[in-house]
Amino acid sequence: MRGSFYGAVAALLIIGCAGLAAPKPAVVPGPDDWTVDVKFENPQRILLQTAGDKSPRLFWYLILTLTNNTNRDVEFYPNCELMTDTFQIIPAGKNVPDEVFEQIKTRHKTIYPFLEPLEKSGNKILQGDDNTKDIVIVWPDFDPNAKSIDLFVTGLSNETIAIEDPAAKDKDGNSVKIFLRKTLQLTYTIGGDPAFRADAKLLYKDRQWVMR
Repeated sequence: MRGSFYGAVAALLIIGCAGLAAPKPAVVPGPDDWTVDVKFENPQRILLQTAGDKSPRLFWYLILTLTNNTNRDVEFYPNCELMTDTFQIIPAGKNVPDEVFEQIKTRHKTIYPFLEPLEKSGNKILQGDDNTKDIVIVWPDFDPNAKSIDLFVTGLSNETIAIEDPAAKDKDGNSVKIFLRKTLQLTYTIGGDPAFRADAKLLYKDRQWVMR
């Protein structure tokens, strides 16, 4: 799966360089396609010294509220990654101790009493408002030289598309197909001096659905 992901990224970069339009989600979904309703809070930072750390570390987190109004129970296998404009890619949860989630949960217990970490949010979203999920996604701090980031969240829809990878061929010389999934992309610019990283702010720029 990891290889497929990086193949997809490479393909989209090549498509962009060639001046072609990357695939977009369908305007009218197919009869078996679904997408859950998504609300989100802009990413926040938390500075925490966990067990084994010599000094506090900076983490970033995103809270998503997911409601299934698709008239069916849906499978939920999310994948989330942060990508900087310097092309650093960080999977959610990488090198994030459990204590970070506990501190975030305590911070937001009044508004989100049933907050769950992404890794323990289950593999289904049941129908209706009563089954709404509040999920937190956490990343360690990223490249201090970055000026913007994109957050990519998959698993919120089952819509997929197959495209030919312009950079890969099979043993017969045919283009290899790669599968892209409907993905929520959130874009932020970064404010503040890199020398004062703990005071940095993420400024909301854009939200869109892409095939990735």
